[in-house]
Amino acid sequence: MPMQIVIISCLTHIHPQVLPSTSDTGKRKSDLQSDASRLQSPAKRQRLSMSGFPESIILSDVKSIMTFVHARLNDEDKLSAFLRKKISDLETDKRELVGVFGKTGAGKSSLINAIIKEKNLLPSGSVNACTSVMIKVEANTRSLKYEAEIEFITKEEWKDELWSFRQLLDNNENQEKEDNDDYRDAVEKLSALYGQEWRRSFENPMDSKYFKEIPEFLQSRRKILTCESANELSAKCIKYTRSDSKQEEGNEGKKWFWPLVKCVTVKVPNKPLLQHVTLVDLPGNGDCNKCRDQMWKGIVGDCSTVWIVTEINRAAAEKEAWEILESVSSLIGNGGECQQIHFICTKSDLLDDSDDLSSADIHDQIIKRNIQANDGVRKEFNKRSKIKKHFTDDSFKVFTVSSKEFLKGKHLSPEETEIPKLQGFLQELNDCHSETVNYVYGAYGILSLIQGANSRGVKVKKGEAYAELERIMILQLDNVNNEMEDTYTAFKKCLDDGVEKSKCTFGEKLKIFLYRGRNSGFCRVLKCVVENGGVHKPKNGTLINLNMKLASCLTDSIDEEFRKFRKLCFPVRKHNF
Repeated sequence: MPMQIVIISCLTHIHPQVLPSTSDTGKRKSDLQSDASRLQSPAKRQRLSMSGFPESIILSDVKSIMTFVHARLNDEDKLSAFLRKKISDLETDKRELVGVFGKTGAGKSSLINAIIKEKNLLPSGSVNACTSVMIKVEANTRSLKYEAEIEFITKEEWKDELWSFRQLLDNNENQEKEDNDDYRDAVEKLSALYGQEWRRSFENPMDSKYFKEIPEFLQSRRKILTCESANELSAKCIKYTRSDSKQEEGNEGKKWFWPLVKCVTVKVPNKPLLQHVTLVDLPGNGDCNKCRDQMWKGIVGDCSTVWIVTEINRAAAEKEAWEILESVSSLIGNGGECQQIHFICTKSDLLDDSDDLSSADIHDQIIKRNIQANDGVRKEFNKRSKIKKHFTDDSFKVFTVSSKEFLKGKHLSPEETEIPKLQGFLQELNDCHSETVNYVYGAYGILSLIQGANSRGVKVKKGEAYAELERIMILQLDNVNNEMEDTYTAFKKCLDDGVEKSKCTFGEKLKIFLYRGRNSGFCRVLKCVVENGGVHKPKNGTLINLNMKLASCLTDSIDEEFRKFRKLCFPVRKHNF
């Protein structure tokens, strides 16, 4: 049975309505196809022809075929190399990313724990501690263990940070240090990894004695933690993910490795909800480390949905939540893949003076405040022009949730906590994504290419086919060129207008940014901006991005045109929840 027919059969099982038409499956069987057919048992060939067969079996069968094909591609020509790469690329399954933003204490960890029904997976509840690195949460599809894959920054990147810390500490010896975010950040990271030793003598910070627990960092490898329970994994992960403002108190000799961590991927067993979806717990507005910041921007741009998490008591007026959303709007809007923003108001069960109320009154008060919070957030969203220009009302949704009530159910039903709504959304994202369909279609394309390369048709027919294909290609290229010229003209006009506006306003923009005022840290901030290519990220405070400020007229000028172009190329996906 030819491999291409096997693939077509698999496509029929998954989505028969989109089966590619074929007038001739080919009476001549190439040696490659004949060999593969002989390797398949009659039972297997019959099984593939049965409709409604489980996708997991179909995927396994097709992967076996492609493994066989890959092993037969021994030639060193360009086509064989191309085909080998394409077959290897089939194994890369693109996941749906959901970015989770929110300030410390907003309840992100508790929210994720409740949604995936793992109460103690991500640590939460500490007043002093906060998540300092990017954490991805996804299903463990290969094991029944709880696993964490820890990716470190490189040794060279840490050396660069150490050099910056040294310059900062030397320059701040005789200056006020209390209000210097960069100074405090340097002290926090050095104290986490080196304890108090860096204050006494610090001649060789890259000495291997400091990295005995993490030899993987020096070896440029990832560290894998494997545990039997969520509790155990959570306890082991804390030193890699959480910074603690009290870490120096009574913890002499204890090391925290989060300054060296780029990303932690937590894999949870038996979680079909996350089979094709990854939840990404993202700290703040990026990172002052260039490597982590680039990864942060890349992940943010790849998120199909963004969750902004804040406490319900001041959701509409929560400055930091809206600042985070505005600061990343260009990355997740026109510049990224994001199609949905979910503004999630947490801790809806917390009420003042609830001890004096009956259970029914508490329930009514919670529902009433949830409605008020929802209305307030939507009104605030309509005021935010910077966000509105990237997202419509339909793509902005508000949720009022209680992770605690979802788990305990004292005053609210599970549906009233709105956690099931978020679970339903993730399930829909997961269901829309089919690894089997993606793999089988990719395999079909590769085998079609192989069949074409191996065909031994009459030369005249090949010439006629080539001429016809060339005619069609030229015709279609003309259409593409016309569309591109129209698009180019439209964007050029927008950019020309933006350039003229920039010429008139750049002075005011620089004046606002470079205004000295009475701030004693002006020179320090300006120096940081220059040293970091126009960008400065204070540990606490608003991101300073001189490049974006100067380019804002240009980006603003093309926003509307880009939205029109994007809608034509990438239709918005509808969700039924």
